[in-house]
Amino acid sequence: MDLLNKTLSHIQPLNENAMQQARERLDSLLKPPGSLGRLEEIAVVMAGITGSGGGSLKKKTIIVMCADNGVTDEMVSSFPRAISALVAETMLGGISGVSVLARHAGAEIMVIDIGLEGDVSDGRIINRKIRRATGNIARGPAMDREEALRAIETGIELASSAIDRGADILGTGEIGIGNTTTASAVLHAFTGKNLDEIVGRGAGLSDEGLLHKKDVIRRAVELNRPDPDDGVDVLSRVGGFDIAGLAGCYLAAAARRKPIVIDGFIAGVAAVAAMKMAPAARDFMFASHASAEPGVSAISGVLGLAPMLALEMRLGEGTGCALAFHIIEAALKIMNEMGTFKDIGMEATAP
Repeated sequence: MDLLNKTLSHIQPLNENAMQQARERLDSLLKPPGSLGRLEEIAVVMAGITGSGGGSLKKKTIIVMCADNGVTDEMVSSFPRAISALVAETMLGGISGVSVLARHAGAEIMVIDIGLEGDVSDGRIINRKIRRATGNIARGPAMDREEALRAIETGIELASSAIDRGADILGTGEIGIGNTTTASAVLHAFTGKNLDEIVGRGAGLSDEGLLHKKDVIRRAVELNRPDPDDGVDVLSRVGGFDIAGLAGCYLAAAARRKPIVIDGFIAGVAAVAAMKMAPAARDFMFASHASAEPGVSAISGVLGLAPMLALEMRLGEGTGCALAFHIIEAALKIMNEMGTFKDIGMEATAP
């Protein structure tokens, strides 16, 4: 817990002076004020994060946390847990969805086994296994508090390592059968939202399967009684190792003053958990896309972050982050490369 506490102590607000300077710069550019909409908002936040004009994204890294979930014993998923390890290995083989999109964005991928039930043969996958899958949350807690802290601190360590190796921006991704169930349970515990509003079909459940999934989540939260004011407690009782690890990534990015992009639903729930531990961490996050999972609306409301894209995606893996990198990079180029009215002999912006 020493690493977590140290990280939390280093999280500070955005640089307001840099943000004001960015606004003034944007208003001086060859365009009507505010006409580039959210690109301008992104550029201002990037200035607040970096303390300058926002810099550039020379190195981009997507961190993918891989873990299995014991709640799949309740038949809440269309696939067996053994699939998770197989999918993890496709990432560094270059044939998964995030592999293709990360390659297109010029981003590297870090793949971490933080709690897969099976073992992987690809030595490039980082083995930080807490244990082989979480417990079945419908029968008891997912993990104990110490395991939750280890998972969070694992995320902190790995995100910090990526930053030490030059990452200018981080993205978040996950793999794990059953993790839409654990993510929904965590979100329900934090928000008390009606399960009909936040629980989706995951990998493709039938109507009957969806009703069963909601019932399992309801029973899990009632049984484990997580404390909504304690992020670590919620993660330990009804979460997953992947969600806890990603929460640590958000905290590390904020402490190191680096932007970090939320992928979709599961990564968004991890962002909520991070914000519960450090409210200011939210200011360093960007929401990439509005996942087809229904709970994303609740996440956006809690975080106060609107997704950049609406493509009806729900793959996970960090795919939304790879796409969002292009948009954030475009915002920085507008800030740094666009000409001003002064450049064409005018002292003031157009009316």
